[in-house]
Amino acid sequence: MVPLALLAVAAALLWIASRMTWVTLESSDGLTQPRTDRLNGGVWFGALTPLALVLLASIAAVLATRGWFRRLIGVLLALVGAVTAVPPFALLTNSGKLAERAATLAELPGRAQVEQASSSSVAAVIALLGAIGAFVAGVLLARMSSSTSRMSGKYDNPVSRRAAASRQVADQQASGAAEAPQPLSERVLWDALDAGTDPTEDGAAGRTDDPKTSS
Repeated sequence: MVPLALLAVAAALLWIASRMTWVTLESSDGLTQPRTDRLNGGVWFGALTPLALVLLASIAAVLATRGWFRRLIGVLLALVGAVTAVPPFALLTNSGKLAERAATLAELPGRAQVEQASSSSVAAVIALLGAIGAFVAGVLLARMSSSTSRMSGKYDNPVSRRAAASRQVADQQASGAAEAPQPLSERVLWDALDAGTDPTEDGAAGRTDDPKTSS
């Protein structure tokens, strides 16, 4: 559950950062009043909001997968986190031509002169923390064992779950007089009943808990 929590927090941080002002640009053209443009994260880094949505969607993908496919998702998430960290890191380290990029994004007229361009370290730090969270979540998923099962059976498709329960009951009944058979959980028994399989047939009631009596 740690990678899922990190993905949720990272998505929230990226969304918050996309609404905050990253760069404030002051300019004048000598004809009109001085102009102030405030560029938020969605303008300065256009992919910020879509990446937050990608992180949210990846939570469902992680819950629905396992094995090598889940590890592949982890690798992709780590790459997303690394790419997302570049713009805020560049802003914090004053890399690149801040004023020129801000003038372009603000669509200043050609005669305008940039008086001052200042960046917001708070917004950049929030975005960077979100990127780091996504990267760490991706690394944890990529390192997860291939034998790890799905996160929880409650997320399984009901039809698939009932079919699996029916197979477990059938295997249990087919074991006949086998010694110390593995007991089935109450949930499996109820799912088997919903699928039309009677767990009490062929002596299964003597080897498993009857969901009718256990409730």
